[in-house]
Amino acid sequence: MADFYQNGEITTLHALGPDGADRREAELVAYARRRPVALVLPCLYSELQGPALAGILEHLARVPYLHEVVVTLGVAGPDEFAHAREYFARLPQPVRVLWNDGPRVGEVKARIRAARLPLGEPGKGLAAWLAYGYLLGDERVAAVALHDCDIVTYDRGLLDRLVYPVVHPSLGYAFCKGYYARVTDRLHGRVTRMFVSPLLAALETLLGPLPLIRYLGSFRYPLAGEFSMAADVARTVRTPADWGLEVGTLADVFRSQGPGRVCQVDLDLAYEHKHQETGVGASRPQGLVRMAREIAGAVLQALAAEGAALSDGFFRGLGPAFLARAEDAADRYAAVAAINGLAYDRHGELVLAESFGRALEAAADAFRERPTGTAPIPGWNRVAAAVPGIHDQLRAAVDADNGG
Repeated sequence: MADFYQNGEITTLHALGPDGADRREAELVAYARRRPVALVLPCLYSELQGPALAGILEHLARVPYLHEVVVTLGVAGPDEFAHAREYFARLPQPVRVLWNDGPRVGEVKARIRAARLPLGEPGKGLAAWLAYGYLLGDERVAAVALHDCDIVTYDRGLLDRLVYPVVHPSLGYAFCKGYYARVTDRLHGRVTRMFVSPLLAALETLLGPLPLIRYLGSFRYPLAGEFSMAADVARTVRTPADWGLEVGTLADVFRSQGPGRVCQVDLDLAYEHKHQETGVGASRPQGLVRMAREIAGAVLQALAAEGAALSDGFFRGLGPAFLARAEDAADRYAAVAAINGLAYDRHGELVLAESFGRALEAAADAFRERPTGTAPIPGWNRVAAAVPGIHDQLRAAVDADNGG
């Protein structure tokens, strides 16, 4: 049985005792009549041939409380888009496939860029953001959930646990982050374990227990791709367009909501999905090393926005402080692996941490040269003010792509 302690800046909703999936689902059916729930599925066309998506759709087909599903499709030409529409039509809920690379959506993006608003490069961040914009054109939608399409061990209980805290009429949460254990015969989640957690510990050592650092450190798996939020949050949240998406989103929710309206929920799932290459030794940043660099940039920008004093002395001490805490983390995870009989390559973990340290140094250099960094995609409230009628235009484009 999981613990039930509350020892962070946000509320943790643990999985305790009998699952209660039927009870939660029945309650959500009732709640969703007044607070309709939409699901966003960021999906690459290649995932239609993967092992996970068919199983995910089989489970989603039995979810009774969804108002709408938006599949935001990337890296797809006309034939792939047509196939995706056919593929997702098996769902009984209303489904729209948002063709990110299509000409109609391209015209909408061009109008936004003409208003001098940054959209970044194509990727998961922009794809998710476009789906929010489509859904916000429907005033009935009260809550938006998002999860990835590569979860091999998916169960529909993941979704009900994810949306329950935001949809429940009296809990009062505006944003809910999912977490889970990444374990097979070894520990996974390397970027969280060997980069994000040591980085936050190093930052607290150098800067003190700043509210943002304590908040980010409260998340058990800050890089999880599963979350839900109230529609009002989807209107205001600024979305990073790179690998800093998850951490940057958490920081922006901290800015707009504060920790009191944020929670994390144990998704109670033996989570397994595709694993990224490390990128160690590559001639240019890629894989996990690239991810670490972009996450570090997002964290530094968020700290600066909160008024943290990032001095020359801070930057001189950041790398050594990070590596010391990464070595501590390796010792701890070696002990976790030993008591559970899991494989653990301590040397490999430290080699990866050293590569993360170099990525952190590169991110720090880039931040010092340009503290504003890469501008996030603005909140939809800002876009609607700059381009009147934008939600209707986006809905018209997506609906036309889907045959009306």
